[in-house]
Amino acid sequence: MSGMLALLAVGGTRTTFEWGRIQSESDWLLPLAVAALVVAFAVFMYRRDSVELPRTAAVLLTLLRVAAVAALLVIYLQPQWRNEKENVTNSRVLLLADTSLSMGLHDNDSSPVPAEPSRAQQVLAALSETRLFDDLRATHDVVLARFDQDLGRVTTLKKLEPADGGADAPTSGRKTQFTWADALVPRGAETRLGQALRQLVNEEHAEPVAGVIVITDGQQNAGIDPAAAVAAAREAAIPVFTIGIGSDRQNTNVRVSDFVAPARAYPGDKYTVTGYLQAQGMAGQTVTVELLASDSAAGERAADEKPGKIEGTQQVTLGDDGEVTPVAFEMVPDAIGRKTLRLRVVPPPRDTYAGDDQQEVDIEIVDRKSRILLFAGGPSREYQFLRNQLRRDKDILVDVLLQTGAEGISQDANEILDEFPTTREALYVYDCIVAFDPNWQELGTQQVEALERWVAEQAGGLIVIAGPIYTDNLAQTQALAKVRDLYPVEFNRRLSALEDSRYGSKEPWPLSFTRDGMDAEFLWIEDSGPSSAQAWADFGGVFGYYGVKGPKPGATVYARFSDPQAQAGGEQPAYMAGQFFGAGRVFYLASGEMWRLRGVDEAYFERFYTKLIRFVSQGRLLRGSNRGVLLVERDRYMLGNTVALRAQVNNAQLEPLVVPQVTLQVYLPDSTQQNVTLLADASRPGNFAGQFTVRKEGVYRLELPVPESADERLTRRIQVKVPDLERERPRRNDALLADIAKKTGGTYYVGFDQALGTGAAPGPLVAQLRDQSRTTIVLGTPDRLWDNRWMMFGVCGLLCTEWLIRRLVKLA
Repeated sequence: MSGMLALLAVGGTRTTFEWGRIQSESDWLLPLAVAALVVAFAVFMYRRDSVELPRTAAVLLTLLRVAAVAALLVIYLQPQWRNEKENVTNSRVLLLADTSLSMGLHDNDSSPVPAEPSRAQQVLAALSETRLFDDLRATHDVVLARFDQDLGRVTTLKKLEPADGGADAPTSGRKTQFTWADALVPRGAETRLGQALRQLVNEEHAEPVAGVIVITDGQQNAGIDPAAAVAAAREAAIPVFTIGIGSDRQNTNVRVSDFVAPARAYPGDKYTVTGYLQAQGMAGQTVTVELLASDSAAGERAADEKPGKIEGTQQVTLGDDGEVTPVAFEMVPDAIGRKTLRLRVVPPPRDTYAGDDQQEVDIEIVDRKSRILLFAGGPSREYQFLRNQLRRDKDILVDVLLQTGAEGISQDANEILDEFPTTREALYVYDCIVAFDPNWQELGTQQVEALERWVAEQAGGLIVIAGPIYTDNLAQTQALAKVRDLYPVEFNRRLSALEDSRYGSKEPWPLSFTRDGMDAEFLWIEDSGPSSAQAWADFGGVFGYYGVKGPKPGATVYARFSDPQAQAGGEQPAYMAGQFFGAGRVFYLASGEMWRLRGVDEAYFERFYTKLIRFVSQGRLLRGSNRGVLLVERDRYMLGNTVALRAQVNNAQLEPLVVPQVTLQVYLPDSTQQNVTLLADASRPGNFAGQFTVRKEGVYRLELPVPESADERLTRRIQVKVPDLERERPRRNDALLADIAKKTGGTYYVGFDQALGTGAAPGPLVAQLRDQSRTTIVLGTPDRLWDNRWMMFGVCGLLCTEWLIRRLVKLA
């Protein structure tokens, strides 16, 4: 006997009859036994009491009692209808694609312009041009994720219905439409394969997963051991299928990994340029390195092939695989102008890729010194240490304006100002202004407007340092709105927030650098990123900051104050932030405590401010044409980074150019050209902005043809690199990928040909992924056959009728 009977089924829904009290066969025993005993007792009693009654009356009384008991039994058992719905959870395939920077490498190609696609391009072609993805979606939902130093989910694409290209659809044509290029662009400086795989398995283990497909070169170089991910996959019974990308051979190659030169130099002053060589499979071999120089006049288009004059030659012995070997040249310029320096390695016979044998940089030879204005609300330690440092620098003229200084005060400076420059001519001589918590209210409207135009139109560099004296006034005074506009942060405007804005701790807290901060070379206080990060880690930190609402749209946060108690809005307060303002740059420091770097190393403080001043005043220092300036955030980018561009352009009358857009020409390392549209900034006439993503390693040349000119161009160069960590072991790691697949019950495929079943392989990948779709029954709300109140009225009626008959037949 069963407590449920299916009566009707429509699609995935069916209606069933059931007894609400009966959940199993044993649930029938007690109610039926009790009912049987009650009925038996009633029959026994009526047979004894109705001996003298007519048989018809005795039978009728017995039936009435039995009917009442039966009705009570039915009420107890709760007969009802119930709707049931079948929910099908589709089988899932997790596709995990490697987007570390090693996927941007080209394999087995010795030409300067690679003919073979990069590893990432191979993945892109397989997923976008073959039926692999559609074949997976014929049976499964597909979850696409990427990994490098972290795991990122990209999208989930549902199973295709047969009419949309599912299992019964014809094999020609593709149904999956997705922007693969943006999702798979190489971007990560590390490959954390084990960590990403374990995280994905742990997040998806409760779902019906048919398997994980990992597309990678297998170069695990950071994070947890892949064995932990294998253990998690085995415990969840999820097979891992690995597809190896790249070459399994170690290429022999020598390359110029970096080339560093100062942005400016002066006639007759010696300067040093340094190149860095890296080699694979060529340890102990000697190569010839040449330094060449050529004129590159500002505003003129650079020639694609302009080797220049050889200025020096050195013989360099290469180190072990991945080891960096420096080579330095000293130069003494004899004439002003822009020069292009090229460091070139004469390629040895075994060099497999000629495209990375040279690098170029531009350097300005100028005959004027940088001029800096220190604008201070009071003689803070930060102000004093920086004034003394700049005064010792023979390439800098430093003027000071100390607002609390008495008339005739002595200051170690080139010129002591009594007031902020009141004319554009007086202000425009400065390349950079460092403002130490000044009293901005002392500036008149004309002075504020001149400052704004100096930054926006003359590419001035402004460093603003918050403090406990005057920054509150800046944040709250309506008349200082134009000054606040210059800052890259939004201030809290409520008076009740003043005390929250001024924060001080009894102990120092280190600075927490963001990814942008770690990549920003102008914040490196050592020679390399890793050594600089360690130096900042050794720095004890700062005691306080001026709290703000947050960064403005488009601003970049480089570092945050790390005290957990200072957290607001779910994140730590911004301590260092920067932004473009028109053609110029503004950099914000939340307190003037960088002098504490001197406690670790006096040179750190000097390097910090020297690089920072050069960075913010870059537009002024590199301004080689009166028709405008082209700006980028930095000169070096990692493969996959987005390059933000700003341009300030004047027309032939040297007034701001008013057009909707201008076109920037980007010359890639493989000599191809890409056009980038820079849109006009509606709030700043003559200012244009745009961006593009770098997807090839090497030197990029940026050229902006100036409208209303014969052939004048604004030019810049940037260098795109792959981190050393991603280059140390570029070979495909067959052993690791095969081990992961074998221990989890999956299969290892060497390349997409095997995975698609077109090469020698254990079988197409799609065929090995079993359908794990799961069906679950969802019970609806029961619908009872009747209202039990009416049933109880019926039982009462039966018992009353029985009582009435007993009275009529005079049965006690």
